[in-house]
Amino acid sequence: MAAADQIKNLIKSFGESDEVRFFSTAMQIAATEARQGHATFAQELKALIEKAKKERSSSIIETKSISLSLPKRELHELIEVFVPRIKLNDLVLDESIKTPLLKLIEEQQRWEELKKHNLEPTRKLLLTGEPGTGKTMTAQAIAGELDIAVYIIRLDGLMSKYLGESISKLRLIFDTMQSHRAVYLFDEFDSIGSHRNQGQDIGEIKRVLNSFLINIEKDKSNSIIIAATNLPDSLDIALFRRFDEIISYPLPDKKQIKEVIQKCTKPYSFATKPNYESLAAQAIGMNYSDITRACNEVIKNMILSHTEKLDTDLLKTVLKKRK
Repeated sequence: MAAADQIKNLIKSFGESDEVRFFSTAMQIAATEARQGHATFAQELKALIEKAKKERSSSIIETKSISLSLPKRELHELIEVFVPRIKLNDLVLDESIKTPLLKLIEEQQRWEELKKHNLEPTRKLLLTGEPGTGKTMTAQAIAGELDIAVYIIRLDGLMSKYLGESISKLRLIFDTMQSHRAVYLFDEFDSIGSHRNQGQDIGEIKRVLNSFLINIEKDKSNSIIIAATNLPDSLDIALFRRFDEIISYPLPDKKQIKEVIQKCTKPYSFATKPNYESLAAQAIGMNYSDITRACNEVIKNMILSHTEKLDTDLLKTVLKKRK
């Protein structure tokens, strides 16, 4: 059966109306069942997911959506394109994370200088860490800094029940990297990057992983490739050396929690002056996403109740509830 963490993640994403995470987790469960030899059940799950996906229109990131200008019609089911609205300074990140990201951005901005010396700029990142710690937002911020789009790879569209079709789709994505410079985000990457030696793994998943290894090794485009996963231990060991940087995202500490709350509520004022130290201490163990949602809930309450001040006690209550 599906792992307990996957089931919890599925229920949590449903409760938070996070459609993208819901469908992605469902695909992970289908892949897990396939690896355990439950091929028929896995195919039934995939069919249900694909049907539900077609019936609902979802937005992966709260960014402005633009129309695809890609050359092949097949790409419409594989890639969603968004124009980012944030930059690196909009995020609260540990210095150990920010340093390699700034390095990548500088090298990308000055890639022509490096090319003159036969040097390649950093452009392949593997991001690991718990959900809500900033991995997807990092892809947006990098694209925002470089003034390019984010291309989110729809892994549910990539995986196919037909022999060899998934590999052809993956090849199409890597071909697009050559002609359309963008940040290519493979979110929930463990759904295609799991260990190849897992006993019951079906052939198509193994072939897709092998194809990804070959394609990312050969890729010489000027696009940025970002793979993000909550389950780094499940990844095939061969993947790690294909990336220029491997960055681990921890949960925010007390100082970072305080900064997140201040950033989220900065445009507004509180009815009573908040004790940020106390609020941050209360939120220890929460991720960035849940802290931001808690702040947004209090802001929405202020707007809908036609008051002019944020309710400090309500923020405490919402943080406690979400924790």
